Amino acid sequence: MERALPPNRARSLPASFGYWIVVAAFVAQFMSVGTNAVSGAFLKPMSDELGWSRTDFTYALTLSRFLSAFVGFFIGVYVDRYGSRPLMLVGTTVVAASLFLMGSVAELWQWLLLRGFMMTVGSALIGGLVVNVTLSRWWVEKRAQMIGLASMGVSGAGAVFPPLVTVVIHEWGWRAGWHVMAAIVLSVYAAALVMRRQPEDYGLHPDGRTQQEIRDGAGAAAAADYANSFTRREAVRTSTFYLIVLAFGLSQVGSGAMLLQTIPFLTDQDFSPNEAALLSAVMSLFAMLCKPAWGWMAGRMEPNRVASICFVQSAVAMVIILIAAEAHAFVPLTVGFVLMGWGFGGAIPLQETIWASYFGRRYIGAVRSAALPVALFLGAGAPLAVSAYYDAVGNYRGIFFLIAGLWLLAAVLSTFVRRPQRPAVAEAT
Repeated sequence: MERALPPNRARSLPASFGYWIVVAAFVAQFMSVGTNAVSGAFLKPMSDELGWSRTDFTYALTLSRFLSAFVGFFIGVYVDRYGSRPLMLVGTTVVAASLFLMGSVAELWQWLLLRGFMMTVGSALIGGLVVNVTLSRWWVEKRAQMIGLASMGVSGAGAVFPPLVTVVIHEWGWRAGWHVMAAIVLSVYAAALVMRRQPEDYGLHPDGRTQQEIRDGAGAAAAADYANSFTRREAVRTSTFYLIVLAFGLSQVGSGAMLLQTIPFLTDQDFSPNEAALLSAVMSLFAMLCKPAWGWMAGRMEPNRVASICFVQSAVAMVIILIAAEAHAFVPLTVGFVLMGWGFGGAIPLQETIWASYFGRRYIGAVRSAALPVALFLGAGAPLAVSAYYDAVGNYRGIFFLIAGLWLLAAVLSTFVRRPQRPAVAEAT
């Protein structure tokens, strides 16, 4: 059952408040992803000082993925019923404390505890699942565009934080880098205070529709979206559910590998740390800039077809990057990173648009949280596998070609995704 808010809280917000939800979602994703996007900048300095292999360092990231799958299963249902604000306030506190303590790590078990467990739980409470469920409830007609705008924070984090942290590490060491991140993440408190569960709790309507517009016949799309929503039980009985999970789960293998391994990969090819950080920032910058464009396309074409284009572009970019890096050809390499960013930058707005559009907004938190464990388990072992491959072979060539192949497989699977037909009788779960 969904929680109803007291009547005295109705109509206490302006009709345009949904735009503030978009801003808050941007900030939350910018910070939650930023705390993860900097891992690649810490890989070498921490491993060198503490005597770890790259596989040792990556154990915490793999543990993080598996734990995220477990935690995420319960978060979506909570957001459906109570909203995201309480979770985000707790999550911000946990993440800030974890980051600060990581500046004092001396043993591998401490790193596993803080990065693999504690920070993971906190990040899950402020991350994409929480804010995108909220966005899907506030927006229907402009859902793809608004999710695209808010998810710019994801890639914006990759453009801003790795270069910033690289400079801090170079000047003051990796321990100071974690302390700086701890201070910055406190800004999520402000975003959390803006969040509201859904417009109906405040006498409002999705898409900022006014009462007069509703009386004039607008808002039909939002009403149909709500009425035709799938429960978790209904969703998991459709083939569409598993095709979406598998396609986007495979795509996360590549994006996760690139976010972690780009800087180590390029420095191994004799590019300087600053050049590597710059190219990583270029990739993230274009991943950020492209999100509204992918959202616009998803609002005008069937989103599963747009997802196929996105995955093919990422696969092609992966091959270009590998060949250009080995040839030390900086211009083609830059082109490859532009294409890579533009490619995998579409994954978040497209995925969230597909889930909410195909299964409706009423139980979207429960549906997304059921899908999250499967998708994360698919990508959970990727960072560890890539690091283990490097430790065994001494380069990334074979594993990067394999990742390109997985992106192509995801593109093929996306073409088979169809809008499911909802059963006549719904039962909330």
